[in-house]
Amino acid sequence: MDESTTHEPITEDHTRMTADQDAPPDGASNGGPATEEAVREALKHVVDPELGINIVDLGLVYDVEISEEGAISIEYTLTTMGCPIGPLIEHQMQSFLENVPGVTSVEAEMVLRPPWTPEMMSEEAKAALGYF
Repeated sequence: MDESTTHEPITEDHTRMTADQDAPPDGASNGGPATEEAVREALKHVVDPELGINIVDLGLVYDVEISEEGAISIEYTLTTMGCPIGPLIEHQMQSFLENVPGVTSVEAEMVLRPPWTPEMMSEEAKAALGYF
């Protein structure tokens, strides 16, 4: 390997990115306080295993609160009462949110009111499930 070869990442415009230019993922802050946008983006990686659609687009995430210290409180629901995937969903939330800059802790609370309905889904989720 010659001296001109580097291992710096290449940006979308095909220029080299140096270590001090590393950009956070979409919606993430640069090590500052966590944002609701960054939290919701991370939660889009949590997928309902039966439907194959993320919990944000399904409309299962009702509320996200962020304290000044970075503690995240999430109210969420499931598609049906007694759905057995609650513990799996909470585990995945913890896993994905621990990587969001500024997050210090995560508390997820499952609620049953208001009950979930298909109208709560995003347009993308409705289209994927053939709900019109």
